Amino acid sequence: MRRYQMQPVGEDFVDTAPARFVNSVLIDASAAAVWAALEDPATWPRWAKAIKHVEWTSAPPFGIGTTRTVRMTGKMTVFEEFIVWEPQRRMGFRFNEATMNGVSAFAELYTLDAISPTQTRVSWVMAMQPSGVSRAIVPVTLMPMRRLFGHWLRGFKHLVEREYQQAMPRNR
Repeated sequence: MRRYQMQPVGEDFVDTAPARFVNSVLIDASAAAVWAALEDPATWPRWAKAIKHVEWTSAPPFGIGTTRTVRMTGKMTVFEEFIVWEPQRRMGFRFNEATMNGVSAFAELYTLDAISPTQTRVSWVMAMQPSGVSRAIVPVTLMPMRRLFGHWLRGFKHLVEREYQQAMPRNR
C-alpha cells in the first residue's frame, strides 16, 4: 500500500494548525493510572473508535523519537513518532506517513494535570493541516468532529476509572 509523507511538525503545531480539536475531561484516577492507560496499546481501540490496532515499533523505554504504527478504520494506517514524552505529564506524537492522503500534517498532544492524588485533568489537542478535498470538508465538519472527539475522551475517562485506577497506587 502506498505511503504518503507528512510534514514533520513539532509540538508548536498543536497551537498553530489550521484545524484544531481541543477537549478535556476530569478523571477520577491518578496521573500514573491515566499514563498507564495511554501507554497500553490495547486501550486505544476501546475508546478512540477510529483506531483498530496499535503497535509500538520501538523498544521500551519509550520517549521522544519512539514510533508506533496505528491501523485505522477502512484501510488507513498511520506511522507515528513521539515528539513529546514526559511520563505522567505530557505525551505527543505526529504522523510521519499515512496510507491515505487528505492531511499534510497531523499531531496530537495529551496533557495530564494532577488535580489531586486521585484526580487528573486530561487535555487532548488533535491538530491537522487538511489538504486536497479535505480543505473543503474539514471546516464544515469541525463542530461534529469536536463533539465526537469529546465523546471519545469521555469514553477514555470511563475506561480508566473502571480498569486502571484500581491497578495503580493512588499516591504516586
